[in-house]
Amino acid sequence: MKKQCVAMLLAGGQGSRLYALTQNTAKPIMPFGGKYRIIDFPLSNCANSGIDTVGVLTQYRPLKLNSYIGNGNAWDLDSIGGGVFILPPYQTSGERGSWFRGTANAIYQNISFIDTYDPEYVLILSGDHVYKMDYSEMIATHETNGADCTIAVIRVPMSEASRFGIMSLDDSGAICRFAEKPKEPDSDLASMGIYVFTWEKLRRYLIEDEADAASENDFGKNIIPKMLAAGEKMWPYRFDGYWRDVGTIDSYWDANMDMLLVESLDLYDKKWPIRSFSPQRPPQYVGDASRVLHSIVTEGCVIEGRVENSVLSSSVMVEEGSSVEYSILMPGARIRRGAVVRYAIIGENTVVEPGAVVGTFPTGEEGWGIATCGPDIKIGAGAVIPAAAMIYNDVEAGK
Repeated sequence: MKKQCVAMLLAGGQGSRLYALTQNTAKPIMPFGGKYRIIDFPLSNCANSGIDTVGVLTQYRPLKLNSYIGNGNAWDLDSIGGGVFILPPYQTSGERGSWFRGTANAIYQNISFIDTYDPEYVLILSGDHVYKMDYSEMIATHETNGADCTIAVIRVPMSEASRFGIMSLDDSGAICRFAEKPKEPDSDLASMGIYVFTWEKLRRYLIEDEADAASENDFGKNIIPKMLAAGEKMWPYRFDGYWRDVGTIDSYWDANMDMLLVESLDLYDKKWPIRSFSPQRPPQYVGDASRVLHSIVTEGCVIEGRVENSVLSSSVMVEEGSSVEYSILMPGARIRRGAVVRYAIIGENTVVEPGAVVGTFPTGEEGWGIATCGPDIKIGAGAVIPAAAMIYNDVEAGK
């Protein structure tokens, strides 16, 4: 069955810069915005863009992610002739099993899957970005310009450009230079890690790259520079909407706080719904003694205390006399009576016992940051967790 385009979603990353939050789970399955998981955004974009065949490449602790995705029904991606396919590393006859060694190697190991659909184009996506994009428009740009590779780009402040793959354009508008995280960037056009390739061309480069023992098997470091050097036609697709890479504690917290502003990323747009596999929970309950201001409160929550400028996922409990401000509470978190949570992230099913204090208001002093508690732990009664702390295990008062 021939397809115009097959999407390959790279979702195997450990998310090491999220530390305690991803010690037992892959980054794409992280809760986000109260109702969602990070991977909901690229999957919803695929469905809304008319791309019905998606390969999801998993690696690090994939069980929870695989279970969440299922057959793709939640995103309307379970159609006959298409679907969502989980693609972990595998072992073939006579060979040793191999982890994905880089983004390009991950696609190389799945050439046979892509060949099954004989697509004209392959769309490469990351599983840890939050944004809404019509991929069909990007594919149309690729076709119109007769490109071999089209890269989604976004303008970033020059002060941050060294964190990204940076592109320069020639007079025709084509990409003429690409530098992965340059120390001295000469452009503010940053790669979003979203690529459209003509499959016949990319297939050849993947095979050549795999045969190169010196290669790191990475799109940004190897495939794209090699294509540019060979004179292949590379084109930018300019994106000016909301986009966040949520790979660090600060960026994850910032992006969740952005969800409190409807104008940042419109989640109420009926023409471009962000779907998710939502748990079946009762409605949220807000008690007489509670105060809830400028916050997201999801199904199953019970609020008896004070919640301000915060994002609460499903089944969170905030008991009477407790206070939550500028914080993210993941599913099942419980804030007990008299506890205070400020500028913090509380992991799934973590309990903050009575009188405990997690995080503090910004002071402007160097070293201030978001206090982070991993999943399934207990912050003991009266314990004090300072700003920027990273908590992996239970904490007792005075320790």
